[in-house]
Amino acid sequence: MTAASSTSTSAAISTAAASVVGTGTGAEPETAAAPAPAIRAVNVGVYYGDNKVIEGVSMDLPEHEITAIIGPSGAGKSTLLRCINRMNDLIEIFRMEGEMWFGDFNLYAPNSDPTQIRYRIGMVFQRPNPFPKSIYENVAFGPRINGYAGRLEDIVEESLRAAALWDEVKDRLKESALALSGGQQQRLCIARALAVRPSVILMDEPCSALDPIATLAIEELMQELKQQYIMITVLMEAALITPPIGVNLYVVQGIRMRGGHFNDVAYGALPFVVSMMVMVGLLLAYEDLALWLPTLVYR
Repeated sequence: MTAASSTSTSAAISTAAASVVGTGTGAEPETAAAPAPAIRAVNVGVYYGDNKVIEGVSMDLPEHEITAIIGPSGAGKSTLLRCINRMNDLIEIFRMEGEMWFGDFNLYAPNSDPTQIRYRIGMVFQRPNPFPKSIYENVAFGPRINGYAGRLEDIVEESLRAAALWDEVKDRLKESALALSGGQQQRLCIARALAVRPSVILMDEPCSALDPIATLAIEELMQELKQQYIMITVLMEAALITPPIGVNLYVVQGIRMRGGHFNDVAYGALPFVVSMMVMVGLLLAYEDLALWLPTLVYR
């Protein structure tokens, strides 16, 4: 990544942020000496009614890295992810404290537009959810309803290529997206998110419903996409055993969070790693145990 392209990406983030939040939205973040991170959470707390699910989370998410949020089930990982593009606003009892910044702009400022925020901060969900339309229409849908003035054929091809899917479907664009495999459907959903030209892509356990080969394809794709987009994902605990290279990792433990690169948080995550290693070891040894125990009894 050259200095020029990095500067260009930073400028694009500022432009994108300006389109979702107006100027004069409140005080700047306290730390202004260093370059502002792409996404910044400041003392974020989340409530569903009176139930506190996240407390005091602060994190700086940089450009050109994959940021992973990991932790046990029910720890608030997906809730935190949805705070970034304000999808939690759709839940009536949701309430958030603290600040969430996109570049230099407060995403929860009174005059921010949640629809424009979600346009700039795309999301890929846990399970593939293609529309019951053709492959072509799945990708063209977003640009079309947003008034894209260029050739839809071009942006469909560009998005499918970016999602590493074009070569597999270029002769099947009119076929139903539901006929694709699970891994192909998930990459199609990524292409659909890319088609509206977001600045940030959120992924909520994008590989949890996929087989190992499809999972590897998605992980390799994420490494490529991080050069152009801010990538933030939720991972299952098992991913800690073999963490992706170059991932900015935040570990959720209960309602608190600890962050850093993998080597910095490995010891904080040790209970998760040990438990998962024990489970994997038992599964691998299960067949041997089943054969060995009867011989012990008969002796």
